[in-house]
Amino acid sequence: MPNLIIDGKQVEVPAGTTIIQAADKLGIDIPRYCYHPALPVAGNCRICMVEIEKQPKLQIACYTPVAEGMVVKTNSPKVIEVRKSILEFLLVNHPVDCPVCDQAGECKLQDYYMEHGQYDSRLSDVKVKKEKKAFSIGPTIMLDQERCILCTRCVRFTDNITKTHEFGMFSRGDHSQIDVSKQLDNDYSGNVADICPVGALTDKDFRFKCRVWYLAQTKSVCPGCSMGCNITVEWDKSRPHQHKKARVMRLKPRHNPDVNDYWMCDKGRYNYHFIDDNRIQHPQLKDDFVSWDQATDTIVTVLKSIQKSNNTNRIGVLASAQLTNEDLFVIRKFFKETLKGAMVDFRVPEGPGEKDDFLIKADKNPNTAGASSILQADADAGEIVQKAKHGEIDLLYVFGHDLVKLFGKETVEQIAKKVKLFVYQGSNVNATCSYAHLNLPSSVYAEKEGTFTNCQKRVQRIWPAFLPLGEAKGDWEIISLLSAKLGSPMTYQNSQAIFKDIAATMAPFTEMSYEKLGDKGMLLK
Repeated sequence: MPNLIIDGKQVEVPAGTTIIQAADKLGIDIPRYCYHPALPVAGNCRICMVEIEKQPKLQIACYTPVAEGMVVKTNSPKVIEVRKSILEFLLVNHPVDCPVCDQAGECKLQDYYMEHGQYDSRLSDVKVKKEKKAFSIGPTIMLDQERCILCTRCVRFTDNITKTHEFGMFSRGDHSQIDVSKQLDNDYSGNVADICPVGALTDKDFRFKCRVWYLAQTKSVCPGCSMGCNITVEWDKSRPHQHKKARVMRLKPRHNPDVNDYWMCDKGRYNYHFIDDNRIQHPQLKDDFVSWDQATDTIVTVLKSIQKSNNTNRIGVLASAQLTNEDLFVIRKFFKETLKGAMVDFRVPEGPGEKDDFLIKADKNPNTAGASSILQADADAGEIVQKAKHGEIDLLYVFGHDLVKLFGKETVEQIAKKVKLFVYQGSNVNATCSYAHLNLPSSVYAEKEGTFTNCQKRVQRIWPAFLPLGEAKGDWEIISLLSAKLGSPMTYQNSQAIFKDIAATMAPFTEMSYEKLGDKGMLLK
């Protein structure tokens, strides 16, 4: 393994490593436009030039492999001067429309020019105008050719990652421009806006919605399918008066080489509006809003009568693989241990969804593997529903599922008539809510702390971006309230305490902790 020195720091890296990769390992930031670690090297922007001892000319760091004893300078006067010239060249035909550009605040042309730019510009005001200013190239993306610096990241993404080949470079010389040969309409189109270093490719969904300096970023995991792509939830932290009904502005992929690398699919990317739309915000008993005390008392009264008659097998619970491991563990403790005999399952007949051989999985739940490991369901969801329909169940407790969609309106109407208490606990209103006797508001994934276990059996953390809407509570908190009122209080103060109990009592999670999971997660044993 070659040893080299970069800016006075020694580093040992595998043979074949490039200078820019070695610098990244040291935490030394070499400017880059065309270089992206997940794409083939193009070497066309030249902004990453560095000085190598005993070599007469500067070399591009993205393509030059390291060698034993190499001494590299990334910020020498010679390098800085060349960077200034390259930035000046890139700005020859670039419009200075930063105040109205949606990329402002996360534009690398802005950032590098402020750090290294040629402030006394020699450029005239006569610029080569591209044919098209801002136009749609597909359902999700706008292209502004004037702003493009020809880094070709988008071309390489659609050639090498999606293999759909929409982008290409057209014309020659200073008339070269990026364009599409067909509509950009693949399942991963939103990623081209993420990797564009300037404002040439912008996301229609986010366009002109919010300036990036008003956004806070919270790490999370996409709940759209069992892949569990790592994401950031980006939300408006400072101007609630501008978006009274919308806190989340966008979702973006978060790098995890073991799961989704740098990417995410469009279905996951744009699946965030439910976080703020159509939410259940208050406990509701039939047509009346009630307090949490009244709501939990209603459930506990029925539970006590069931316990008294020794018929806990007349309790049916439909849990959900949308819930966290912590939620499911508390559900299991309450319904299967405190209320021994209750029928509990999560495997409702949803049917397979769309999938591909990249990131999209047919299972549209983020925590099916976790539910299987933790809940250890020994009942059947279909059987529970049929028993409820025929009056063989006194309490039916449903977590998030739309039974009308799954089993039909007639079945749910019968359930509402036959069972003593029909409880729906979920975050969003669906058709089942109008039939449930009691609706309880629970928080969405962006409002809770916990873990999901993806299809690889990798346990990954999610973090709360903001407080739950209205009176909504975490699912495990609601069940804890019931357990306390029933005379079997749980001592959990937070989700971390629950996870410690999971790790202590369930073999697949042995020796895991939130600290050990970190940002990347751990595989079940």
